Formats: sequence, structure tokens, C-alpha cells
Amino acid sequence: MSDHDDDANRKRPNILVTGTPGTGKTVTASLIAEKSGLKHINVGDLIKQHKCYDGHDSILDTDILDEDKLLDIMENIVQECADENIGIVADYHSCELFPERWFDLILVLRANTEVLYDRLTERGYSEKKRSENLEAEIMQVVLEEAREAYDVEIVQEVMSNTVEDMESNVERCRIWVDQWTANNS
Repeated sequence: MSDHDDDANRKRPNILVTGTPGTGKTVTASLIAEKSGLKHINVGDLIKQHKCYDGHDSILDTDILDEDKLLDIMENIVQECADENIGIVADYHSCELFPERWFDLILVLRANTEVLYDRLTERGYSEKKRSENLEAEIMQVVLEEAREAYDVEIVQEVMSNTVEDMESNVERCRIWVDQWTANNS
């Protein structure tokens, strides 16, 4: 962020919704943004739109992220939103690459492996890619990354198995956004 706008002076919060692929990040983030008046940033779409790739992994059938390019683009978006008093809800399956100062809440979505298996199968994930993601969920990889990269007080782990879970998570975030906004206005 630029020197002329201190992060502490933001009037609206920034939230990162993260979790293993298939946990419901994009839908949850979109609903939080809609209910809370925040701007939704789908980081995966941003990566595709700006071609933030540094090659392709043919074994996992996935593109390799150019983190520097992505962070430069995100830095501009975060700053523009702060300048306009707009909070953001970003969603991405990884979290440790983003600067801690960007976010006020890290929402880590979790799902039971049976639910996750079905969701990844519906997406057409290969057996290898599905197994890797299920193992990451079992080992709590994203949750541990979040706890290591951010102040544990802002990291919240929530279940995302059902529509009811999602609705509850969105409502809890809406209440949190209202309180954060009141405390920082």
C-alpha cells in the first residue's frame, strides 16, 4: 500500500476466504460481499484474466502461479478499494502469499472428505488431483498455512458441508463486518 493511505485508516474491512478446492470459497465469498456491501475478488479469475502464469504442471494438470505478477495486480486493487472506502472479500485456495496487512479476517472453509470427494468428482478432477486435495484437507494444510501466515486471532475455521453451513457462515461474517465497520468509523 502506498504511504499516503495507512492501512489502519481503512473504513471497511478486508476478508480472505480460503480453503481446499471444493470447500465453497467462491460462493461463500460472493454471498458475503453481497450481504455486506463489500467487493468480491475471485483471485482465480484474476489470475486467468491477467495470465499470471509461470508455466504448466502437466502431471497435476494445473498452471504454475506467477506470484509476483499476481501480488502486483492485487496490491493495486486493494489500494484502490481502500482509497474509495470499499472493503473486499477475496477468495483463493492458498493464503500465505498475501501480505498480512491486507486482511482483517481470514475465513478458512473446511469440508468433510465425503462431501469434498463428491464436489471434486463433479468438477471432473483427475484421481491424482482429487487425492492430493483430499489429503490436503485431511492434513489441514490450508488451516495451518493460515495460522502460520496471519495472527491467529483473525483466522476463523468454519465448516462448509451444507447450504445451512454456508448461510450461517455468511450471516456471521455480515455481523462481523457491521461490528468491524462500527469500531473503525
